[in-house]
Amino acid sequence: MKLTKSTGSCGRRSLQVLAVALLSAAALPVYGQRNRSNQVQPAGPTNPFSGNQQAVAEGEEIYNRTCTACHGKDGTAGERAPALGAPARRYLRRTDADIFDAIEKGIPGTAMPPTGLSETDAWKVAAYIHGLRGAAIDTPVKGDVAHGEQIFWGKGNCGNCHMLHGKGGLMGPDLSNIAGLRKLNSIVDALTKAQHKVPTDGGTHDAALQPLSTYQPVRITTRDGKIITGVLRNEDSFSLQVLGSDNELHLFERADLQQVYYVPKSIMPTDYDKRLTPAEFQDLLAFLSRQAIVAPETPAGRGGRPAGE
Repeated sequence: MKLTKSTGSCGRRSLQVLAVALLSAAALPVYGQRNRSNQVQPAGPTNPFSGNQQAVAEGEEIYNRTCTACHGKDGTAGERAPALGAPARRYLRRTDADIFDAIEKGIPGTAMPPTGLSETDAWKVAAYIHGLRGAAIDTPVKGDVAHGEQIFWGKGNCGNCHMLHGKGGLMGPDLSNIAGLRKLNSIVDALTKAQHKVPTDGGTHDAALQPLSTYQPVRITTRDGKIITGVLRNEDSFSLQVLGSDNELHLFERADLQQVYYVPKSIMPTDYDKRLTPAEFQDLLAFLSRQAIVAPETPAGRGGRPAGE
């Protein structure tokens, strides 16, 4: 990425902004990283189908056939029962064993009856519900992952704007850990819906992948008529810093500009279900739902501390 000084009066401030912008572009969120190998295993029986994609898919089919008379499809709230996979909701039954128990025995004092499912089917439904509550990496989508990667860099043009493991564009968020941070339905909605919201127990809130203020599209017109499009990186009362569609960082003094237009629509395409075939879209989801960063395993010494401490 090159730095383009669109005026000669930015001085030291420009260099400071450049440093901040470069650090921001290179930074990768770590709050979504998870060390699965060091997680404490919950008490109770272990789900024999945990992480089994085929079983999860079968659990979804069983759920839609037997549970949606009360609960909503895809874990949403139904007419007679609450949501089972809504963001921000606090669940009393969190483990697979707890969910299995509710499916098999019902919940005393509530309208939830025993379902009559076989033990095998009940565990599959529990695995499916577990996936609804977790991030995309917990239940990756079936499909041709290698083909999905080709679509990401090719027909989908995703890499023109997004970085993935150090490769790609800077116009959009880094997707290296997208499956570790986002639910699958949020990823699907971001690819297919211009405006999407999800119901929660506290009302309707913005979905996880709404356009971020740090990626506000702008169109800049200089006094000499030159037009530059991109995303706003920083601004104050006197200057703007824009990452252009040419992947160059442009620094502007407001006094030297004819117009600054804040584009209301995100530059993120939301019609991938139409521009791709169903098979291509499925494969792209299979690829994206596996893009997660797992924290490296730390050798444990006494008291759970890293060895040598």
